[in-house]
Amino acid sequence: MRFGIIRERKNPPDRRVVFSPQKLQEFKQKYPDASIIVESSDIRVFSDKEYEDAGFKVTNDLSDCDVLLGVKEVPVDYLIPNKKYFFFSHTIKKQPYNRKLLQAILEKKIDLLDHETIIKENGARLIGFGRYAGLVGAYNGFRAIGLKEDLYELPKVETLADLDEMKNELDKITLPNIKITLSGSGKVAYGAKEVLDHLGVKQVSDALYLTSKFTEPVYCLIDVMEYNKRSDGKVGDKFAFYKDPSSYISNFMPYAKETDFFIAGHFYGDGAPYLFTREDAKKKEFNIKYVADISCDVNGPVASTIRPSTIADPIYGYDPITENEVDFKNENSITVMAVDNLPCELPKDASEGFGDMFLEHVIPAFYNNDTNGILDRAQMTSNGKLTERYSYLQDYVDGKE
Repeated sequence: MRFGIIRERKNPPDRRVVFSPQKLQEFKQKYPDASIIVESSDIRVFSDKEYEDAGFKVTNDLSDCDVLLGVKEVPVDYLIPNKKYFFFSHTIKKQPYNRKLLQAILEKKIDLLDHETIIKENGARLIGFGRYAGLVGAYNGFRAIGLKEDLYELPKVETLADLDEMKNELDKITLPNIKITLSGSGKVAYGAKEVLDHLGVKQVSDALYLTSKFTEPVYCLIDVMEYNKRSDGKVGDKFAFYKDPSSYISNFMPYAKETDFFIAGHFYGDGAPYLFTREDAKKKEFNIKYVADISCDVNGPVASTIRPSTIADPIYGYDPITENEVDFKNENSITVMAVDNLPCELPKDASEGFGDMFLEHVIPAFYNNDTNGILDRAQMTSNGKLTERYSYLQDYVDGKE
């Protein structure tokens, strides 16, 4: 089996990679029969020389490889026919901007395995950058608060060497006495929680959070059954909600009344209630002044997220009365951080963490006849056709959706 690490070609440039040089060495030690080569790149967080020093061939030609490993979408012109590719294709939700990519993958008879479709039997994802999105998103939220209130100045994460340096910068600030709500229960939320805990922010129960005032910063971690409730007043069930959220309504306003800073680390499913609407944000009792929307569903469950922001320009203001974007320093605005590619700001740590997961969960499937069905569940296309699991994308491919 011949594996190739591809050069990232999407703009803006992404410095991440599936495997660091050190992790590739571990890969080779575990599976000595594997042949691994690296496509040359001048933007990757690890240099060509680092891969060469680790014992790997660096080249501009991956045509001899069987399996090609990347992070972001591969531009259509660079897709090599009849190969097996791993990357985030951003097509499984029928994203219109990538329809041509999936069409090209089928035309070129490429086997596509999307990182998002690498899952356990129960549907839980095995691979992702969620922890790093949470870490950077929470940091960026605190950076925005410092800038808005002229309290302190945190440097941009992209200017820092790694996660340790990012945490060192957090050690230099003193937080105001604020109440923070963090939504979610997955890797994103727990990445954000890591920042809150590093800062020494005290976690309190939702009951205490909703009924008490504090003399120090505190946070409350809430999941779907806290910020949603059944519309008929009956007791809700998390797994029933995931299957069919139509009988639920938002229960977020009690938190919005008590919260200064909201960190959105939840997963938002189709048909689920919005956490807060534009009308909710107009209410006098709505207290949220700062939002770090790591989930970044535009014009969706977090009403203040009217567009994604960028690493270059990560903060904007949302005026809840006019529903328009304003300067984030505007006194009446909600300060919004909604960068949609946060892990790119910590490319070294994110790449190392991703490689850990990929070597643990995916690579063994190539050498054990896919005993656990990892590759089978992940494969979206085969021999020019969608696989059965992803046949729902046919209308999207045909341009009917």
